[in-house]
Amino acid sequence: MATDIEIARAATLKPIVEIGASLGIPATHLVPYGHDKAKLSAGFLKSLADRPDGKLILVTAITPTSAGEGKTTTTVGLGDALNAIGKKASICIREASLGPCFGMKGGAAGGGYAQIVPMEDMNLHFTGDFHAVTSANNLLAAMIDNHIYWENTQNIDVRRIVWRRVADMNDRSLRQITTSLGGVSNGFPAETGFDITVASEVMAILCLSEDLTDLQKRLGDIIIAYRRDRSPVFCRDIGADGAMTVLLKNAMQPNLVQTLENNPAFVHGGPFANIAHGCNSVVATKAALKLSDYVVTEAGFGADLGAEKFFDIKCRKAGLTPDAAVVVATIRALKLNGGAAKDQLDQPDLARLTSGCANLGRHIENVKQFGVPVVVAINHFTSDSEEEIAAIKAYVEATGTEVVVCTHWADGSKGALELAEKVVTLAHEGNSQFAPLYSDDLGLFDKIETIAKRIYRAEDVLADTKIRSQLDQWEQQGYGHLPICIAKTPYSFSADPELRGAPNGHSIPIREVRLSAGAGFIVVICGEIMTMPGLPSKPAALSIHLNEKGEIEGLF
Repeated sequence: MATDIEIARAATLKPIVEIGASLGIPATHLVPYGHDKAKLSAGFLKSLADRPDGKLILVTAITPTSAGEGKTTTTVGLGDALNAIGKKASICIREASLGPCFGMKGGAAGGGYAQIVPMEDMNLHFTGDFHAVTSANNLLAAMIDNHIYWENTQNIDVRRIVWRRVADMNDRSLRQITTSLGGVSNGFPAETGFDITVASEVMAILCLSEDLTDLQKRLGDIIIAYRRDRSPVFCRDIGADGAMTVLLKNAMQPNLVQTLENNPAFVHGGPFANIAHGCNSVVATKAALKLSDYVVTEAGFGADLGAEKFFDIKCRKAGLTPDAAVVVATIRALKLNGGAAKDQLDQPDLARLTSGCANLGRHIENVKQFGVPVVVAINHFTSDSEEEIAAIKAYVEATGTEVVVCTHWADGSKGALELAEKVVTLAHEGNSQFAPLYSDDLGLFDKIETIAKRIYRAEDVLADTKIRSQLDQWEQQGYGHLPICIAKTPYSFSADPELRGAPNGHSIPIREVRLSAGAGFIVVICGEIMTMPGLPSKPAALSIHLNEKGEIEGLF
């Protein structure tokens, strides 16, 4: 079979104005970026406010392998299949980061015959949104240093600057750095570091803001440092929020593209789910809900990360009510969670598969805890045997959940028609009784424990006095109502990536907590997770090049 990039390159794309017209978007309200992608104008977004919402469908997954389990591919396949059965459906996903694209995981446009195109643009610079986020983040960092250099009228304690720089690339050497070396004219030396752009609070703010006014307010709310009396210094205190908003003005507008089957897809924002909140932008999701009868969206990594944050952060903050959820599973990942070696996942192993089904069962239970009805989609690989598929079906059906085998990677929408029918039924039965996992008024540490015990099945949370005191201080400062965004490994319910399956009774160690006052949540960093990843020993960048025709090769 052809590679993802070969399939994408052979696709027949419609002019983006035709894709917009299919949703009733006038050409005058599309801001074109070439012929095959465009942004929606701010004026048009405001005009949608009084329209009714369509049905919101979340696609999540089991604990994945390092290559992922086809969550985005399933999102695209399901969106195409809903359109194929006569429903007006749109897809909402995140933009791709250059870090995993050139690292280990590859791009984020789907795969096979369930892709969003133009694939090369989406996985590289796209419409420049990530560059805008990076620039806005680093403008703030520069203005902090400049403020201190000249007069420091805010009395910033240079030992307590909490704002970090970002780069949209995996670069472990930047995790911890020293700035302003070289003499008096270069400023005051300080220890700081870089995060990857998708972990920036600016990215989270972009994805959670309702409009430009809300965006500037949230940017102004960012805590950048503390004074010697421990009082916070905000972004607005040094006057950076206005210029940052200007840099993000176009980035706030959702991007419209299309699938291989010429169905509409909104691709906007890109926070990682293992170190950020893992969902596409609120403004894109809300626009899609006003323009479509069904909106299929995804949240990164397994349901313990992406789905939990989708429910507890995005839906809570944006007032969204999901109508159904799809949990994507693969035989490969179930074997890995059952104890199979990574190089043996294509080998038949019914015992390991059966053992790994406990991981799938845990994710099903967790999604149901939020009151959202669930269907399981088995993303089919050519190495899957009928015996293995039968074993998964039997397990899932025993939990009282429906399960469908999907072949959208190979067959496009035809491979997800049964899934589409079941999703429509689930969404219209009215059984969704969505509610977040915890209330706003629960204490911050209690919220962390609730997630750890109810979602991860941990026995306790390990946090030293300094971390507990910091959480108490934030509560006293009025931030106790904020939700929790846990940063941890995506490869286990625990903080140990090697503890696979469905572990119970483990501990969740908290290494650090960060207040994202502008985004509106508390980041809790657990175990060895890094907010600036490193490249693997053989990064995907080694295979990416231009061929003799000047075409890109090696993207996946």
